[in-house]
Order: sequence, then structure tokens, then C-alpha cells
Amino acid sequence: MTTTQEHTSEQDLPYNVFAKACPSRGTLEHVTGRWGSLTLGALHEGSLRFNELRRRVDGVSEKMLSQTLHALERDGLVHREAQPTNPPRVDYELTPLGRGVAERLLALIHFVEGSMDDVLAARERYDVTRGGR
Repeated sequence: MTTTQEHTSEQDLPYNVFAKACPSRGTLEHVTGRWGSLTLGALHEGSLRFNELRRRVDGVSEKMLSQTLHALERDGLVHREAQPTNPPRVDYELTPLGRGVAERLLALIHFVEGSMDDVLAARERYDVTRGGR
């Protein structure tokens, strides 16, 4: 296999997140935004009700969590299950696609968490040399 065969060029891909009009860019924003990534990570642990999810994703407002869940559901990453009970019960869980995305995000999250000593040291060096925050 030649080098050009080994690497797919951007022109060969049906979607290109670097192109302004590509629909994959919106999904990437939903997935990698603060609340999207934390919501997907929390749902990787299993099905959660709205308030359970809100407690798990510390700091998210009810409005932002609702917007995030709608976007992730629309993208096919989260499934919303409404139970016909009184009061109504709504559970959220990852779809198979959402599980694949969450697993990749969690690998990044764990890498960042495991690298925080290096990050904090870099911040300190930066602040000392640049006059700090």
C-alpha cells in the first residue's frame, strides 16, 4: 500500500468537519462542548432520570441540561424514554452510537485527569513567566 492509499484525504470523506457548512461540525460541537461531553460521560454509567443526571453533572442548569439532551437526542446519541406514570417518569440513556462516542470521550477525559499534575505545573510556569492571572 502506498502512503496515499494509507491515508484518506479530506476530499475522499463524505463529511469534513473543517468545512464550515458540514453538518458534522454541529454534532462535534454538541459532543465536545462542556455539557455535552459531561452528559455523555455520565450516561455511560447507565440510564438516568433528568434530576439524577443534573446532580451527576455538577453545575449544569436545568435549561442547559435540557438543551443539551435535546441536541444529543436529535443527533441520535441519547434515547429519551417517557413512562406513562403519574407523575411522568423520563429516563435518558445512550444509544449504541452514543456509547461509542462516550467511550472515546471518556478516554480523553481520563487522559486529561491523569495529566493534571503536568497541566498545573505548566500553568504555574506560564504564570510566572508571563505575569500570571
